[in-house]
Order: sequence, then structure tokens, then C-alpha cells
Amino acid sequence: MKPAIVIAAATLLLINGAAQAEVYRQIDAQGNVTFSDEPSSGAETIQVRPVTTITLPKMQDLEQLDQPQQQEQPPSSLYELVRIVYPRNNEAFHSGNGDVEFSVISSPQLRDGHKYEVTLDGQPVGQSTSGTILVQKIDRGTHQAGVNIVNRSGVQVGSGTGITFTIHRPSRLN
Repeated sequence: MKPAIVIAAATLLLINGAAQAEVYRQIDAQGNVTFSDEPSSGAETIQVRPVTTITLPKMQDLEQLDQPQQQEQPPSSLYELVRIVYPRNNEAFHSGNGDVEFSVISSPQLRDGHKYEVTLDGQPVGQSTSGTILVQKIDRGTHQAGVNIVNRSGVQVGSGTGITFTIHRPSRLN
């Protein structure tokens, strides 16, 4: 075996052994509870649940997400550009009642009989010819929004690049 493989295997065994260490609980004569990783007389073994861990993204990855995307949606035959200008991609903001007013633009402007349609998490949530669509009572958390242009029959004739945003809302729990 190569030395590098032996070292890697030994390291994994040590890490695995440390992760499965036992915990002991003991109560003294005054009722004080102590925990230890070393057994002692009168101590009971405690089963410890695995710790939940969360890996946060690196700052450099977040900064790259904040940069404008170079690749736009391929232009359709009717519209060169369709996009959401507010909220911005990867934006986080507070909305006490969960209402969000989306602002959308297109180039060229909407043709007669066409409407902007905003989707939230894949579902259509509103249409408008003005470029402003109010969506009410959106739950707190991170959501994906998209924009399409639909004709009188509801057929999609243009679409834009989607965005991701996060809503913070007050709670009675915290």
C-alpha cells in the first residue's frame, strides 16, 4: 500500500472512533450532575444523538451569485429581453405582511393583448400589463420567481431569467 493511502485510512479510523466516543453521567451525593467521556463507578452511559450541522456557503460563492449573469435567456422571436428588476436576484428583505411588488420590463414593450405573468416557486401568481404585479401573503423563506409574457389565450410568447429572493417576516414565536 502507498503511504498516503495508509495515512488517510488511519485518519478516517481516528475520526470515526472520536465521533463514536461514549458519554457518562454521574450524580454525586449533593445531586450535582456531571458528564464525562471517562467511565467511573456509579456512572451511567448516555446515548448522544448526532449533532446537526449546517455548511454555510463561502463568501466568494455568494459574491459570484450577486454578479449579473452573463448568459440571458435566449431571445424569443417577439421579445429580446424579459426580466424582473425588483426584487433583485439573491436579495433578502423584510415584509411584515408578506406582500411583494414585482417590477418587470421587456424589450420591446408589451404588444397589444400581451401580459406579464409572474410565477412563484413554479406556480403563476399574477398578471399585469403595467409591469407591476403585487403578490400578497408570501410565506417567509427563500423563493424562486420567474417572469413570462403570455398572449390573450394564455400561451407563453416570451420568458425571462428567474430570480431567487428571501423574505423575512416577524413571528410571534421569536
